[in-house]
Amino acid sequence: MLIRYKKAYEKIAMGLLSFMPNEKDLKKLQNTMKTYETADNWQLFLWKDEDITGLVGVVQMEDVVEIQHISVNPSHRHEGIGTNMVRSLKQIYQDKKIIPTDYTASSFEKCENMDDEESSEMS
Repeated sequence: MLIRYKKAYEKIAMGLLSFMPNEKDLKKLQNTMKTYETADNWQLFLWKDEDITGLVGVVQMEDVVEIQHISVNPSHRHEGIGTNMVRSLKQIYQDKKIIPTDYTASSFEKCENMDDEESSEMS
């Protein structure tokens, strides 16, 4: 289930963000967290089943939502969490197009492809 970020989840969110190569530097990571906490159009979501295992961060624009960050705990990868996060974003932002940045494009495409495969298997 996708839940909105709260300050109480800051450490786990920073841990998940730190798995992204461009967020390894502590100062950069702290600045990213500050942006999610203060900018009105930046929204951070966490994926929670029993534990928090994934994170996706977006920037909302007029008719587009751009995925800035997408990360899954390495011990929970290949379980469909990324695909489920993207699918949930599409439900939350039904009226907007969801796109990746250049930096999140490969992860986004993997999630999209998994979603397409699952859809074709069901039909």
